[in-house]
Amino acid sequence: MNIEHFGEDGDIGKRIGANLRQYRMSKGMSIEAFAKQIGVSKLTLIKIEQGEANPTLSVIWKIADGLKISISALLSMESNVSIVRKKDGLQLKSSDEVFVAEPLFRSNGFELYRGYLKPNSEYISEAHQPGVIEFVTVMSGQLMIDVDGDMHHLNEHDSIRFKGDLLHTYSNPTSDLTVLHFVISYHNF
Repeated sequence: MNIEHFGEDGDIGKRIGANLRQYRMSKGMSIEAFAKQIGVSKLTLIKIEQGEANPTLSVIWKIADGLKISISALLSMESNVSIVRKKDGLQLKSSDEVFVAEPLFRSNGFELYRGYLKPNSEYISEAHQPGVIEFVTVMSGQLMIDVDGDMHHLNEHDSIRFKGDLLHTYSNPTSDLTVLHFVISYHNF
């Protein structure tokens, strides 16, 4: 997934880079050691820290997992009152653009996202760090979700909860867009 941002703050890449550097340094880790730990090249991390890279969602997850922080902490999206409007929010897109996740809010170990899965498509999500729990509600359309080899079919307004540290794949078996609401819980680590 690549990051796209619409609205006033177009320097999200620089924000991620600054936060990555701050968290990494606060843990006393060199960039070489951190790159080796998370399986991302040193050059990629340097470019991200300098705000020169457009990291994929997979790389963002690896960084957050390696630092043991939430994605929202890495994105630094906090305020006393926040409104996320559909056309002004941050969008994380899969490399093939079949899946879009929009980070909405974070609070006390939870992150909320809005997601869109294109018709007749699938998105394979990497397993997240141990203890992560995902809650997904289908707001419109249908969703097939494979969690560690178990397939589940969800219709509009159906919800599922599962361990996010298991391999999971989202599929839209229809010719209509599927709209999802995600809650990611980090309470168990």
